Amino acid sequence: MRSYMPPVSAVHDEARGTRRRRRDVLLAYVALTKPRIIELLLVTTVPAMMLAERGIPSPWLVFATLFGGTLAAGSANALNCVADADIDAVMKRTSARPLPRHQVPPRNALVFGVVLGVLSFAWLWPTTNLLAACLSVAAILFYVLIYTMVLKRRTAQNIVWGGAAGCMPVVIGWSAVTGSIEWPALVMFGVIFFWTPPHFWALAMKFKDDYARAGVPMLPVVTTADRVARQIVTYSWVMVLWTLLLVPAAGWVYAAFAVGVGVWFLAVAHRLYAAIRRGEPGKPMKLFHMSNTYLTLVFVALAVDSAISLPTVF
Repeated sequence: MRSYMPPVSAVHDEARGTRRRRRDVLLAYVALTKPRIIELLLVTTVPAMMLAERGIPSPWLVFATLFGGTLAAGSANALNCVADADIDAVMKRTSARPLPRHQVPPRNALVFGVVLGVLSFAWLWPTTNLLAACLSVAAILFYVLIYTMVLKRRTAQNIVWGGAAGCMPVVIGWSAVTGSIEWPALVMFGVIFFWTPPHFWALAMKFKDDYARAGVPMLPVVTTADRVARQIVTYSWVMVLWTLLLVPAAGWVYAAFAVGVGVWFLAVAHRLYAAIRRGEPGKPMKLFHMSNTYLTLVFVALAVDSAISLPTVF
């Protein structure tokens, strides 16, 4: 009796289906790390390292810091997805994430996030230094335990204090080069700290109903659009003025860009506030998207200045 042999095309189709499923699973795990957020964090790390070095650091040190930082950020974001799975499931903006779509079991996502965090510490300690490794762990714990599990669901100021975790890459980058934390690192921390509320509140204005449905007390959910816009303008002014504190450690290129793009940011923030005062919805997403460009330009200018200029005071 001849044994049945499936058609070659059927075998190929099954193999392609297996590869597709494996690829989908891999992409789901990558999505847990929120790569687009990581990109923005890494954009600020390299300029911080260049300022600390007053030039171009060792390529190996840059790679080691960025790789370790990617693992740490991926860990925090994956653990955030686990803790926020119930919120993500009811928000249109986040309902396509892997956990709401059941692409990754919650237990697997939890293990994945913890493993990434352990690997970040195990990588950064020998390749950079213990301080940088400890700061990466502190950023993970603060983001997950303080922001995600405590502040996010309890206070309208959640993003103000919780955003501190997103400021840590510049401090980690600085410490990877110097083995210490000095005042320029703290100023860079402050730039991102004051940038975070206008950035996220603009997004929350657009997705106010999403946050309300999920029971997250983002500022646009619990107060008027007028007050939110005033807060955005206030933080924007503080942020732009704060960037000028780095001028003594940098030079004319950074100073020119900090002033120029700062005026641009303030103009967009004031335009949003003026529109809302007139009873119009304004364009909060314009501010949200340009805030990414703003932060990138400020730190790119810092990198260029660090590479070509001598500090005036340090």
